[in-house]
Formats: sequence, C-alpha cells, structure tokens
Amino acid sequence: MKVVDMHCDTISELFYRKEEGRGHSVWKNDCHVDLERMEKGDYCLQNFALYTPLDKHERPFEYCMKLVDLFYREMEEQRERIGIVRSYEDILENQRLGRMSAMLTIEEGGVCQGETAFFRDFYRVGVRMMTLTWNFKNELAWPNIVRIEGEEAYFEPDTEHGLTEKGIEFVEEMERLGMILDVSHLSDAGILDVFRYTKKPFVASHSNARAVSSNPRNLTDEMVKMLSERGGVAGINYCADFLHDWQKGEHAVSRVDDMILHMKHMKKIGGIQCIGLGSDFDGIGGDLELKSPEDLPVLEQAMRRAGFTESEIEAVFFRNVLRVYKEILK
Repeated sequence: MKVVDMHCDTISELFYRKEEGRGHSVWKNDCHVDLERMEKGDYCLQNFALYTPLDKHERPFEYCMKLVDLFYREMEEQRERIGIVRSYEDILENQRLGRMSAMLTIEEGGVCQGETAFFRDFYRVGVRMMTLTWNFKNELAWPNIVRIEGEEAYFEPDTEHGLTEKGIEFVEEMERLGMILDVSHLSDAGILDVFRYTKKPFVASHSNARAVSSNPRNLTDEMVKMLSERGGVAGINYCADFLHDWQKGEHAVSRVDDMILHMKHMKKIGGIQCIGLGSDFDGIGGDLELKSPEDLPVLEQAMRRAGFTESEIEAVFFRNVLRVYKEILK
C-alpha cells in the first residue's frame, strides 16, 4: 500500500546530529525516518518539515535556510531514490521514474519574521506547505495556549486570539502562490479565521480528533466537518499525547488501536475523504507501536480488521492527500 505522510521532523533531527558531530544521512540513520525504511514501507511521498523553535533562534529565517540547505544536500545525494516535489506533476514524474517523492514544508510561520519577501523566498526554494505557528505567538497568529509545569506541557484552547492582519495577508498570499496552508498548532480562533479568509482546501498535517483525545492540539468536530466540506485533510498524528487521554503517572504508548478510534470518529463526522496520515515522526518520543515507516503495514492490517474497505484504506494512506496536492500545487 502506497503511503503519503504529511509531517515529519527528520531534517531538523539530522541537523542537530550533524552539529553534534554525528554524521547520519537521510538514507540511513537512527531517527524514526530514513529512505531505506521508507522504501520498505512502500512510501510514495514524505513531507519533510523545517521545524524551527523560536525560543532557541534569534534569527529564525537564517536558521531555517540552513535547514533548507541540508535538505537539498541530502536529497541530491539520493536523487536516484527520491525526487524533490514542487508541483503535482513532479510527483507523477517521480512515480514514472520509480522514485519516492519529498516535499519541503515549514513548521513555524514565524521563520518569515512577518516579511512577505522572506515567505516568497521560501516558496522559491521549494517550500510547498507551512504552519502559521508552532507553540509561540508570532507576527501571523496565536497558537493554542501552552503551559509548562516542570517537565510537563499542557495545552489550552484559545478561542479569542486568531490571525493577525499580517496573518490574513499571508494566507491570501499562500493561496495566490499555491502553497498549502497547514493549521496544525494554530489556535482555535485562528483555525476559524482561516476558514473565514480562505477559499481553497487546506490541511491539518498532524492533528487528531478532540472528541476522542481532548488535547487542544486536536480538531473539534466542528473543525473536522468544516475541513471536510472545504475539501481538506487532517493527518493522523502518532503521538501518544494526541491519541489518548492518559492519567497522570500512566505509561503513555502510541497504539494503532487508538489511531483506528480517531479514524472511525473522523469518518463519522467528516467522511473518509478528510483523513490522511501525519506521523510526526522525529518530533515525538515515547513508546511507539509504529516505530518507523517500515511499520505502516501494521496500520493497514489493523484498518482492514476494523472494517475499513480497501478503497477507504487507500484514501487514508495516499489518495486524499494527493487530491489536495493536485488541486493546490501549481
């Protein structure tokens, strides 16, 4: 079964390792994702996010451009196995050549520093999807509230603060250029603003159903329904904290059975057409039942046992996301 995964943080993880003198490559490494295991998992396309925490980088645009450079250096070394995607036709060409596809994305719109020129520069170097925020307020929007207590992070919905005037300008420019808008990490108010100020489909690249797991990083039923009606897709996130409401002290495990519960609920609310995959590999820790791309057949088999039809499994694994890419990418 072909796989399209809308989100992983592998490039940022490789960058950290290289800065520490550990010379891992995108072909083979000790991260969650590498090309060898993607091939074993029958991947069609992997989105590679440029994750940039604003609290650690005073010049986020420059730092993110360093991640862009690493992405290109790594992919160019593996050009016979994987091709970089800038348009939907590139995906088809890679399939014709027997290669996987890699799409460059950004996790944290603050890397643009509020400059549309910087944003367009990212588009010019191949970025084709971007979240407006991560866990910090920036020039574009607010995320949902994050409280840090010791080593624990707690999310609370923010229903008051959404897109800024600059954020509205950015989403309009994203639609004009043909860059996919990603509302994962955006505040509740911000997601509703995106519905208000856009016309085309967009995605929540790595977000689950809040009715199943109450973490505000997940989507409410209203959001799932509206996203589906717009033609968008939400990618099932493999992080244990977004799959199940764990009790304090309980050992959290990312379980395939919980992923199935989210899929069933989202299918009930928005239909099978609004569900995709967004692993968040290399951005999540803990015990994972799906430890890497080569484990995706486990999810496929679990969906089949749960009563999903072959066409529904294909829709979740690759067809829904490719439909959005075909419509948005120029």
